Amino acid sequence: MFTHKDIDMRTIFVVNCIEHNRSLRVCNGELMLEELGEDKKETLTKFPFQKLLALFIIGHITVTTPLIEKCKKYGVALVVMKPNLRPVFFWANSAEANYLLRKRQFDYRTEDLTVAKAIVYNKVLNQKSALLKTRKKDELTINALELCEASLNTLLNTTDYNQLMGLEGTIAKSFFSAYFQNQNWKGRHPRMKSDVINVTLDIGYTILFNFMECFVRMFGFDLYVGVYHRLWFKRKSLVCDLIEPFRCLIDHATLLAFNRKQFSEKDFTLIKQEYRLKYEKCADYYKVFYDTLIAHKTDFFKFVQQYYRCFMGCKTAKNYPLFEF
Repeated sequence: MFTHKDIDMRTIFVVNCIEHNRSLRVCNGELMLEELGEDKKETLTKFPFQKLLALFIIGHITVTTPLIEKCKKYGVALVVMKPNLRPVFFWANSAEANYLLRKRQFDYRTEDLTVAKAIVYNKVLNQKSALLKTRKKDELTINALELCEASLNTLLNTTDYNQLMGLEGTIAKSFFSAYFQNQNWKGRHPRMKSDVINVTLDIGYTILFNFMECFVRMFGFDLYVGVYHRLWFKRKSLVCDLIEPFRCLIDHATLLAFNRKQFSEKDFTLIKQEYRLKYEKCADYYKVFYDTLIAHKTDFFKFVQQYYRCFMGCKTAKNYPLFEF
């Protein structure tokens, strides 16, 4: 697996091809990124493979066979994603043979809530931070902050799974009511498309999910075996687990975008009582969430890396990673 030296010496290289016609190839043993114009090719950058940890490609691009061979030689993870960051191709040489990790996942006892509580604790901590950043002193915000604070003090002592889920749901309800109170908030209704805020959050959470999946795959995890979200047909429960502490990034980006008029109800159409984002506006929304997540790409990698080490080492909850918003 990747060491501390890897993350210090190597980088995650992201190539955005959504709005540009670009190609990747090998030149003199280095990765070369080119912009393809009507009459000529322009070299944008060159990068040594020895300094690459992962190569993320967003959108359509031309990739050569020598480039794939170089990625394999130097252990560079290669990820190709759609504009909504959904991975359509993934390859990582180091992850293929990690059967011990997958065995550990399946051997993990579902009644053990140690890791699940650490994940929910991190989520609540970031919800509290997001509320504090609004600097609001109204009753809804104060009540939500007090609930978060009280939950942080009692959460780790919870021993019942249903109680843990109920506590998380209660905090989320209070958080959303306070955080989006100026956006005519009526409640969180995933996938129901009942209002523009819920639809926007669904879009952002989907992009977050897709982005996190890329990092989880780099270590060879079985995506379907989680510690908080239980096994369910076709549900990538582990990815659902690990995005929880990062949801605040989408919440914050959504609030800012509506406050700054980047997002608007005019960007949606109402069809059969469901709000749908206009096709010509999709790129604008994707870009806001894309820019938010890419800025934290190293945080994502370090979080999953430390989670992997703690999970394989059977560490206590206090050793698990903490993403601070």
